[in-house]
Amino acid sequence: MDEFMRAAIDEARTGLQEKGIPIGSVLVKNGQIVGRGHNKRVQDNDPVTHAEIDCLRNAGRVGKYAGTILYSTLMPCYLCAGAIVQFGIKKVYAGESKTFSGAREFMESHGVEVIDLNLDECRDMMKTFIEKSPELWNEDIGL
Repeated sequence: MDEFMRAAIDEARTGLQEKGIPIGSVLVKNGQIVGRGHNKRVQDNDPVTHAEIDCLRNAGRVGKYAGTILYSTLMPCYLCAGAIVQFGIKKVYAGESKTFSGAREFMESHGVEVIDLNLDECRDMMKTFIEKSPELWNEDIGL
């Protein structure tokens, strides 16, 4: 596992410690992390503060997104995939997609290369969270 996915996992763990949903994300440009974030829907009482959105907000204006890479502990949903496509991010690493399949096909249909790392650590963290807080998870994914 590379340092960037490790940083995304650290963000997810921060979210869990804050009693939120354990999903983390980092944005990398020129081999450096320029933004990081985690799902803060619970903490901020904001339905759109998903990890990838928080990460992009924290990155601020980075100019062109060409060449940037987004790392997320979970396959991005349609909300986050829309932001990825909108800003022209062309590569996404997802920690896993077993607990939530996300919007992979949508991103790929818009020219985004999506790599599912299928990491046990990411999957186990989400599986445990979903088992403990199914109502919160269902709210997060719109069920």
